Amino acid sequence: MAESINPQHSSNESGKSYIRTWRWTWIVFTLLVFSSLIKLGVWQWQRADEKSERLARIQSFTQTQPLTLDQIDLQQATEHINDLPVKLQGQFLNQYPLLLDNQTDQGRTGYRVFVPFADELSNQTVIVNLGWLAGDVDRSKLPEIEAITGVQTLTGHLRVMQPPLFYRQQPLSAGWPQRQPHIDPVFLAEQLKMKLAPVVIYLDPEVAIGYKKNWNPIVMPPEKHRGYAWQWFSLALAFLSLMIWAGYKNKGSNHGRWSCSNIQI
Repeated sequence: MAESINPQHSSNESGKSYIRTWRWTWIVFTLLVFSSLIKLGVWQWQRADEKSERLARIQSFTQTQPLTLDQIDLQQATEHINDLPVKLQGQFLNQYPLLLDNQTDQGRTGYRVFVPFADELSNQTVIVNLGWLAGDVDRSKLPEIEAITGVQTLTGHLRVMQPPLFYRQQPLSAGWPQRQPHIDPVFLAEQLKMKLAPVVIYLDPEVAIGYKKNWNPIVMPPEKHRGYAWQWFSLALAFLSLMIWAGYKNKGSNHGRWSCSNIQI
């Protein structure tokens, strides 16, 4: 004798399967978003710690005598040598001025001026940041860079230049000065056919030569990073609370709906 199929039972099983699938999707989505928000908060907190360590390191360097380039292991040009105080003595190679594009100062657009410097103390050539110079509204007009002649004695600090996101190297074109999206000493050494130290020197503000020295080693202070971190943590907690509340509410409404479907008239 053939076994009859209960349509009501089939409907109930289908409904329960749908609820289980929906519930697991809800849980996975909640955990993914919650963990992402927590990770963003942790990342901001780590950035705050890095900035605090760097500020402490810079402060400690104020009591340190400037080094010559040959006293620094430039082959390990990583961030751990950032901000080291240095001294140079030599002459600028004025025929190779470089303009770092898209630099602003108090809302004005312009360039940072970089020029190679032949250092006699270390017998190395290094690129020196001379400061910020205003640009023309007409992008086709580049500012004139005044040549700095004679032997110069300079002090500053060392930086390893990090490329921006989506950076693409642009070969040098004819004519000087050269406008560049990023100052990469290794790439420029290849283009200029000369040996360059893999770092850049930022002059101290009290150095008379050059242009406006408006750089700040820390653009965003640690406190601001920690503020952003707490915002992400708060958002994660609020999101988790909302999803738990919504989940229980939907669970109750679904239970009531499927219970009503079991009533036979």
